[in-house]
This record gives sequence, C-alpha cells and structure tokens, in this order.
Amino acid sequence: MGFDSAHLIALPELVLALGAILLLVVGAFLGKRSMAVVSGGSVIVLLFAAIAAGLGAKGVAFNGAFIADDASVFSKVAIYIASAVAIFLGERWLTRIGNAKFEYPVLVVLAALGMGMMVSAGDLISLYIGIELQSLALYVLCAFQRDDAKASESALKYFVLGALSSGLLLYGSSLIYGFAGSTHFADIAAAASHGSVSAGVIFGLVFLICGLAFKVSAAPFHMWTPDVYEGAPTPVAAFLAAAPKLAAMVLFARVLAQGFAHAIPEWSQVVTAVALISVTVGALGGLVQKNIKRLLAYSSIANIGYALLGLASGSQQGMQAMLMFMVLYMIDVTGFFACLLALYRKGEPMETLPSLAGLVRVRPGIAIALTILSLSVLGLPPLSGFWAKFYVFRAAVSTPGMGWQAVYGLVFSVAAAFYYLRMIKTMWFDEPIGETDVPPADARIVALGAAAFAFPLVMIGLAFLDPLTAAAAKAFGLA
Repeated sequence: MGFDSAHLIALPELVLALGAILLLVVGAFLGKRSMAVVSGGSVIVLLFAAIAAGLGAKGVAFNGAFIADDASVFSKVAIYIASAVAIFLGERWLTRIGNAKFEYPVLVVLAALGMGMMVSAGDLISLYIGIELQSLALYVLCAFQRDDAKASESALKYFVLGALSSGLLLYGSSLIYGFAGSTHFADIAAAASHGSVSAGVIFGLVFLICGLAFKVSAAPFHMWTPDVYEGAPTPVAAFLAAAPKLAAMVLFARVLAQGFAHAIPEWSQVVTAVALISVTVGALGGLVQKNIKRLLAYSSIANIGYALLGLASGSQQGMQAMLMFMVLYMIDVTGFFACLLALYRKGEPMETLPSLAGLVRVRPGIAIALTILSLSVLGLPPLSGFWAKFYVFRAAVSTPGMGWQAVYGLVFSVAAAFYYLRMIKTMWFDEPIGETDVPPADARIVALGAAAFAFPLVMIGLAFLDPLTAAAAKAFGLA
C-alpha cells in the first residue's frame, strides 16, 4: 500500500508506532539479554522520528484531527530528543540496580508517541487519545520498580488522580461538543465566531482546562506531583518533569488558541488564576522540603505557573514566551535529575538536602553543575532560567491588565529562590559528611551538558531558539 499525504504528515508517529512494535518483538525473543539492544534501538527510532518531524510534510490530515505545523514540529523534535535522553539515563541506571527490563525503553517510545499526538491534536477526540496513550505509559513507568512500596504507592496515586482528570476532560469535551456541534477545534472556533460564546461552551472549557491543568501539574490540581516525583524511579521522574510537560502545554495552547480564539477574555481569567495559584503553592510548598525530588516537584509547579502566565496573555508573544520557557526549563530540570543520578553514597541515593553537605569538596564537578542549574532555575542573569522568565514576564507586561500578575509572579520567584540558595549553601559551606561513590559517566555527561547550556552556552542556544519559537508561535494563529 502506498503512502498518501496523510501518512507523510503523520510519518513521525508511524515511525514510533512501528518501532515500538518491532522493539517489543525483539525484546520478547532476546529476553533478559535485550535491554541494551532495545534501548539502543529505541534511541535510534526516536532520533529518526525527530528527523521525520523536522523534514516531513506539513498540513492537516485525517479530516482535521491531526495537524502538522511549525508548533508541532518544534515540539516533537524537543520531545523526542528529551525522550532519547531519558532512555540513555534510564537504561544505565536500571542496569546498575539489577532491574534491566526491555519494557522501559518501549514504554518511553509509546509515551513519546502519545505526546506527538497531543501536540498535533486537531480535535477533542485525538486530544484524548494522545493524552491517554501518554498517560498509560507513564503510569507503568512510575511503577517500574514493582517491589518498591513507595514506587507502587506513587504510581497508584498517579493512576487514580489521572482517572479523575480524564473524567474532567471527557465531561468538558462532551459539553463543548453538545453546545458547539463539533469536536474539531476549527469548527468550534467558527461556531463561537457567529455570536457570543454560549454558557455551555464556557462551562465545558473550564472542565477541559481543569483536566489539562492536572496533566501539567498546575495548582490546585498538583496533589499528585510531590508523591510521584519522590516515589518514581529517578530517571522516570526526570522524564516526567520534562517532555510530558512540554507536550501538555503545547496542547493547552492549541486548544485555547485554535478552538477558543473568540473567548480569550473568558479563558484568560481562568488560566491566570491557575497560574498565580501555581506560583504561590510552588514557592511556599518548596520552602519546607528536605527531599530534593519533592523540592523539584514544587519547583515544577511554580515554573508551570510562569509558563501559564505567558499562555494567559492570549497573544503570539505569549505563546513564544511559553515555548521558550518550557524548552529552557526542560533542559535545566533534566540536568538537575541527572545530578541526582550521579550522586550516591555507599550505594544509596543522595536525595536529601543534608546529604549534599560539603559536596564541592568531594565532587566539585557535580557540585558546580548543580549550582549553575540551581541559579538558572531561580532566574539569575545571565543564565538560561533568567531568559526563560524574561520572555514570560515581558509577554505578561505587554498585555493590558496583566501588569500586576507579572509583579506577583516576580515576587514569588524571589521567594522561591530561598530553597535553591539553601541547597547551594549546603554544598559550598557545610562540612562534608563522607565520600561519595564514583558518578556514572552517563549521568555526569547529561548533568554537565545541561549546566553548560544554562551557562555559558545559553546565548548560542537563544540565537537558535528565538527564531524557532517565534515561527512556532505563529502557528497558533494569534495576533
């Protein structure tokens, strides 16, 4: 059977789907010896999918349910690369702890497939299929250490609350379909343009926003995040904190910008409220955390709040700010978790703040990388995190009526700086409590690479990212 235009537009997803099936068969035949082979094959499949996304055809396929444009292409390349890094880190880590199972890389590929569908969703049905495909893979990945009670508990919490968010999504989608008469974003926008947006559509949109807010761990739908980050295997937590967040934010933007462009005043208020609550909860909740993975969970809640401020502006500039923020944050948080994967003492992970005491005198390279990444996430110039927040706050200030929200976010950004500075103080000024194990090469490479991008290579990165995110933001069709 030949390939038509729809197959070419969906080529990255076809590569991932066929690759996952093939790798699953290879793993089943090779058994316990297959982890390295399947992991290497998964990375190759993801890189091929990224190339197919970057060089492939653009357009609308499957009767408008699937969209390939600059926004989806940019997002897919970033998502597939981040997924490949997650496999690189996870395969070595699972081998070291004696839990090397080939299902791990296959599940990451399937999650990447779901994320690719999310960023290309053109209607409410493809939106839901993409979200559920990604979510089901992530539920299993969180419980990958099935003999670990904490991992199983966190996965169960994630699954139960994820089912609740799916219910919100479906209920909101059904209301929107009932009142707008279509599931396609373009048709919903056309129906809304003929007059005032009906109350039923607005109610449906609110439920839809609540369901999507859960997927990005925005407050007050964040309750799963600290427990899942703490209990999940560290490479899985690194994956959760990066690619799925970008995919969900792009889906968020596509739904609001392309389906409800005529209801910006209505949804902007809801998104702004969620953003400010997230910034507050993330900043204050992180102040009392001693476990670094839980601290990073609250940090992610706060940072999603900043990204949502860009989205709430309802402008092309705001969409670019959101994309820029998410990509730069994704690099920083992956480096953070890579540092945790590099830090062990007598075979036990160093995941609490006191365990980092005097780290600069024991592992200066990892300590410096962790310091750079901490300063970047708190937004210190000229590191990458500063530029991420600069784009977001500039978009908010440029939007009429959002000046005080930008100031509010900036104030809580300063408050959140405390827990990063406390981590730096512990590493540099406290007395060391013992030697650490030799850091594995894979974690050290990713940690140092992310720190190098945060500083000093950030300006080179921005020179490439700025035009790419600007072109991607235009695809949402906002002024």
